Amino acid sequence: MERDMTNRPELATFAPDSITAPLRHPVFRRIWLASLLSNLGLLIQGVGAAWAMTQMTSSADKVALVQTALMLPVMLISMPAGAIADMHDRRIVALISLSISLSGATALAVLFWLGLVKPEILLALCFVVGSGMALFGPAWQSSVSEQVPAETLPSAVALNGISYNIARSFGPAIGGIIVASAGAVAAFAANAVLYLPLFTVLFLWRRTTAPSRLPRERLNRAIVSGVRYIANSPSIRIVLARTLVMGVIGGSVSALMPLVARDLLHGGAQTYGIMLGAFGVGAVIGALNIAELRKRMTSEAAVRACALSMGGAIVAVALSREPVLTAAALVIAGAVWMLAVALFNIGVQLSAPRWVAGRSLAAFQASISGGIALGSWGWGRLTDAAGVETALLVSGALMFVSPLLGLWLPMPRVGARDEDAEVLADPEVRLSLTGRSGPLVVEIEYRVAQENARAFHNVMQNVQLSRQRNGAYGWSIARDIADPELWTERYHCPTWLDYLRQRNRPTQSERALHQRAMDFHLGPDPVRVRRMLERPFGSVRWKEDTPDRATSEVLPVVNAASGST
Repeated sequence: MERDMTNRPELATFAPDSITAPLRHPVFRRIWLASLLSNLGLLIQGVGAAWAMTQMTSSADKVALVQTALMLPVMLISMPAGAIADMHDRRIVALISLSISLSGATALAVLFWLGLVKPEILLALCFVVGSGMALFGPAWQSSVSEQVPAETLPSAVALNGISYNIARSFGPAIGGIIVASAGAVAAFAANAVLYLPLFTVLFLWRRTTAPSRLPRERLNRAIVSGVRYIANSPSIRIVLARTLVMGVIGGSVSALMPLVARDLLHGGAQTYGIMLGAFGVGAVIGALNIAELRKRMTSEAAVRACALSMGGAIVAVALSREPVLTAAALVIAGAVWMLAVALFNIGVQLSAPRWVAGRSLAAFQASISGGIALGSWGWGRLTDAAGVETALLVSGALMFVSPLLGLWLPMPRVGARDEDAEVLADPEVRLSLTGRSGPLVVEIEYRVAQENARAFHNVMQNVQLSRQRNGAYGWSIARDIADPELWTERYHCPTWLDYLRQRNRPTQSERALHQRAMDFHLGPDPVRVRRMLERPFGSVRWKEDTPDRATSEVLPVVNAASGST
């Protein structure tokens, strides 16, 4: 007799949607623990850099620029970083990235110890550390799906947020103690040392991947492919826009925290560390409840609730002069900030197929970090002009208003990750082609009953987005004026190799969409696909056995795989 195992607590702990489920997997567990130490070091350095800047200058603008220097690289190089993560071994990319950050942290510690650091040098080396982490982020985040099964991916994303925010809970407080007792140089040295465990774990990880049967894209083409995918993915565009707004407005908290500690609470480095720690504690609380929130509320309702709660918390920080009250408000702010960012992150991760996961996550990183970087600069300028309290009150008011954005850009519904579809065999050709032959023109003929014309046209609008985000351009749909039942879909691919990539990039849901279009086809003849070389000059410079200019193939309407073009 089969026993019911659902009530066993040790199994319930590891349910697929449990926050602890990903920790069953040794690779993820080791990398997660090492990244916790790395995040701890980064937060310790952040405290040292921000406090060192307050000692070197009284300018709120330059104090806020410390946060900008750490975050701006993510906005500037995230898309190339994402392309590199998708093109190369993500483990190697992560190791090189950590080497860059380790070099920057080591240089900062040595130069500060020698007394050679000025505000400009401090910002420049923070930029180097930030650049390494910007390159590291897409490779690390997109490799999470290789470390855990698909059903535990949302929990793994939340756990990575918890890793950072556990560090944020204790790192700033530890950093404040280190700075107060041994100076900023000790904070910089601690960061350099704490990079080493993650470097070691990644070095020992034996990542296994199936080799691609197609050559690797060039970097510039890979970047274009990523931008094109995002531009033709409405759900990802909406998530990125909402993320950017949240980053710009909510960036006031992290950017102005040193000034809150110094000017509003009249404290020192330890007070600053404790306030950051309170924000981190709240973020951990928020991350632990992300699964429950996703069960109870839609993404749009959850983001709106987070924005309203954070607006109130920011106003409380602006008006409070008591450390306990400020810390309590920061716990709330940290919780709802983490919830909102995790919702955005999960939305992107579950919307992007594996081939463009790194670039999609890079765009997410650019949105959140770019928003924080630009917002930090803006809040610093406003603080110089009107004071810390006024800047925070303005930030809180804007956060209260931000849910109105959902009227125009509502958060998409996100379910399970759309899995990659099976690889299709290359179509048969009778013309000598190289990978660079092109452009390729693809024409697909459908015969559709006239009463189904509107429904077919509506489906084809979604097919257009699918073709374009996977690599096609110049898409069109035409109807024969002499034979109204005959429709012709037409699009281009730059080269034969690009066409082969475009043909195999659709996910299972996109293949099903293509099949829906083919289901409208009627009559005894199957859907006809023509693939033509638009500039066949190279194919006629020598004598061909078969001088056909076009390759034509008849596709039976059977299933989603056979319907792919």
